Amino acid sequence: MAIGASSAQTAGEETDTTERGHPPQFRRRLGRSDLRAVPEARRELRELLRHWGRPGRSEIAELLTSELVTNALVHTDREAVLTAVVEPSQLRVEVRDFVSRRPRMRAPDTDDGTHGRGLVLVDAFADAWGVLPHEVGKSVWFELDAEAA
Repeated sequence: MAIGASSAQTAGEETDTTERGHPPQFRRRLGRSDLRAVPEARRELRELLRHWGRPGRSEIAELLTSELVTNALVHTDREAVLTAVVEPSQLRVEVRDFVSRRPRMRAPDTDDGTHGRGLVLVDAFADAWGVLPHEVGKSVWFELDAEAA
């Protein structure tokens, strides 16, 4: 059964299937600078998390996912890959891009509109998060516990 599949898939998108005995997950390739992928990723994650965690946890996951996806698409000008894995007690979301420059958390500037808040939000709401370097690029990830308050 495909998790997070949508009838509006375009070339370049992929959705993993969940095999028996493996946790539900999805993986999606995100096109270069394709900000339409942000609400689509939120929608797929919402479907994946329909029956997961305490009230409000899936909304936090959607917010943090949209921040990581937006950062990858805006700040790297390259493609990215979004992966979400749901365990009964935990969610892990990872966005891999192909630029080695590490993201910086910065204090939001009140004159900068909505920019500069992504990693601040991730740091405030995720139970854990970090950056994992790869030979080419990096992954920025976060984890949420299903039952955390």
